[in-house]
Amino acid sequence: MNIKFRDVSQGVVLARAVVEIIPGIYINEITVLIDTVNDDIRIELPTKSFKGKDGRAHHMNILMFVSEDKQTLFELEIKEAYRTWRHDCKKVLVYES
Repeated sequence: MNIKFRDVSQGVVLARAVVEIIPGIYINEITVLIDTVNDDIRIELPTKSFKGKDGRAHHMNILMFVSEDKQTLFELEIKEAYRTWRHDCKKVLVYES
C-alpha cells in the first residue's frame, strides 16, 4: 500500500493522505488529526453526507471493513506512515516580523 501525505495547516488537521490500494486505485481525503484529549494523532476516514427526503442529514462510510480489527490495522498503518513521513519531512514554520 502506497501512502502519500500533504500538509494542511488548519486547526486540528495535520495532514491529508492519499492511499493507493492497488495500482491505479486511490482513496483520497483520509485526514490525520491531532487528538487533544490523548495528545496523539487519530485518523478520520472519508464519509459521504447527503440530505434525505425526510430533510435529515445522513452520513455513509465510503470504506467498509470486514471487522473492527481490519479497520484498526488500516488506521495503524496510516499512523505509522505519517510518523515516518513527518520525521523525514519536518514542518517548517516561517515567521515574518
